[in-house]
Amino acid sequence: MTIRTIATQPIDGQKPGTSGLRKKTRVFMQSHFLENFVQATLDAIGGAEGKTFVLGGDGRYFSPQVAQVILRMCAANGAAKVIVGQNALLSTPAASHLIRLNKTDGGFIMSASHNPGGLDEDFGLKFNMANGGPAPESVTDAIHQATTRITEYRVLEAHDVDLARIGATRLGDMAVEVVDPVTDYANLMETLFDFPKLRDMFAAGFRMRFDAMCAITGPYATEILERRLGAHEGTVVNGTPLPDFGGMHPDPNPTWAKDLMDVMFAADGPDFGAASDGDGDRNMVVGKNTYVSPSDSLAVLAANAYLAPGYRGGIAGVARSMPTSAAADRVAEALGVAAFETPTGWKFFGNLLDAGKVTLCGEESFGTGSDHVREKDGLWAVLLWLNVLAERGQTVAEILADHWAQYGRNYYSRHDYEALPVDQASAMVDGLRTRLAELPGTEAEGMEIAAADDFAYTDPVDGSVSRGQGLRVSFTDGSRFVIRLSGTGTEGATLRLYLERYVAGPGGLDLDVQEALAPVAMAAERLAGIRGTSGREGPDVIT
Repeated sequence: MTIRTIATQPIDGQKPGTSGLRKKTRVFMQSHFLENFVQATLDAIGGAEGKTFVLGGDGRYFSPQVAQVILRMCAANGAAKVIVGQNALLSTPAASHLIRLNKTDGGFIMSASHNPGGLDEDFGLKFNMANGGPAPESVTDAIHQATTRITEYRVLEAHDVDLARIGATRLGDMAVEVVDPVTDYANLMETLFDFPKLRDMFAAGFRMRFDAMCAITGPYATEILERRLGAHEGTVVNGTPLPDFGGMHPDPNPTWAKDLMDVMFAADGPDFGAASDGDGDRNMVVGKNTYVSPSDSLAVLAANAYLAPGYRGGIAGVARSMPTSAAADRVAEALGVAAFETPTGWKFFGNLLDAGKVTLCGEESFGTGSDHVREKDGLWAVLLWLNVLAERGQTVAEILADHWAQYGRNYYSRHDYEALPVDQASAMVDGLRTRLAELPGTEAEGMEIAAADDFAYTDPVDGSVSRGQGLRVSFTDGSRFVIRLSGTGTEGATLRLYLERYVAGPGGLDLDVQEALAPVAMAAERLAGIRGTSGREGPDVIT
C-alpha cells in the first residue's frame, strides 16, 4: 500500500457552521472538495499521528464512499485506529457515546442532521472532540483557516474496507474496528432508565408509535422499544435507514411528521407517539390528542428527571438555547439549581456539561439531552418521557396540565421563512438591528417594549465570547420575540421567528397557541417588515 500526496488548492465555502460543514451532496462530490476538508480538519486538530477516531453517520446518500475516503486519509496521516459503525452507520448520540466510552481523540460524523438526503439533497460532515461533543468555535475556525491555506492532502492507496463485517482488520498500519452501531448505546440506556418498569407498562397494554422517518434511529428504536421493552412489533414505523430517507424530510416536527400527528389525533390513537430525525439527535413527543412543544418538553423533563434511575439524585442545572422558551428556567428556580441561556448550537452546552454545571440541556429545534453524552439525543428524550409516564401513571395531557398549573405556561412557537434570498433575509435582520436601541419604551400592537438587543454570550467556564447570536425584543408583560438566521441549511437563508408569551395562571392556560401569540407575531411582523420585504404571505413551517 502506498501513501500518495495529492496537490490541491483552497476551495471556497468550506467554513463549518453550528454543526459542521453542510452542502448539497453534489458539492461534496466535486473533485478534491471532501479530501480538502478532511485534511484541513486533521491539520486543525494537530494531526492524526497515533490517534484513535470514531466514524459513522446517518446513512444518507454518499456516506459509504465518504467513509472509505476518511479511513484512507486517516491511515495516510498516521492514525492508530478508527472505530466504525457497521456499514458506516451511527446515530450522532451513539457516536458521541462511543467516543467517550473508548476514550478516543474524537470522531467524524457524516450527517446533515434533519436536512433531506439524496443526490440532489444535502450532505454534511462534522468533527466531534474527545469529550464527544461538536468542535467548539476555536476549532471550527481553525478548520476553516486550514481550508484557506491547503496545498496538499494525503491518502492511502488501498481497497475499500468491508464495513459490513463486524470485527477487526487493518488498513496499512492503521487498525480498523467495525462495531455493532446499536449495542453500546442500548446498554447505556439500560443504565439510565427503569427498563423493568417500562416492560411492565407495555405488557399492561400501553400503546406507542415511533416514526423513525426512514433515518438512523430506526434500528436503535427497534432494538430498545420492541426487543428490550416488549412494545408490540410494528411500534416502530419507517424503521429502515434509507439513503434518501424514503423521500421524507427527516425533521420531527408537526409539519414533516404529519403522519404521526394524524395517528396521534385519531379517535383510536395510541397513548404516546414520538419521532426522530436524520441522525437521531432530535425528537418530537406527542400524547394522545396532545402535542408537546420542545420547550415544554425540556421543562417537564427537568421537573421530573428524578423519577428515572439515572437522575435519582437530582440535576445540577439546566441549560437552554436563547431562542428556547424560559419554561425550563422556572423549573430550575423552583428546584434551586442553575439555569443557563446559551447561543444556538449544541457545542455551547459542552463546557457547561463538562464542568458539571448542568445535567439537562435543550433547544427549541426539537433537541434535548443530558450529560450522558455530549450531543442532543432523540431516543434518550423519548425514554425519559416513557419513564415519567410509567412512574406518574398519567397521560401526557395530564402531566402538561399539572406542570402549567404549578409553573405557569410559556406559550411558544417558531415561524420559519425558508429558502429566502440571502440578501433579502440579511436586510430584514440588519434593518431591525440598527433600530434596537430606539425600541425600548415604544409600543407595538398595544404592548410596551421593555428591552431590545443582539444577544451576546460569555461562556462562564472559559470566558469566550460569542456575539451576534440573535435579535431579542422583550415586552413589559413578559412576552418576547427573537429573530435570527439559521446556519443549518444549504440553500438560501432561513429566517426564524421565535414567539413567546407567559401566562402565570390559573386562568388562560388552555388557549390556542397561535391565537395566544398573535399580538406578539403581529408586533414582530411590523417591526421587522417580514412579509413586506419577503413577499411571503406567511411562514413556510410553524412549530
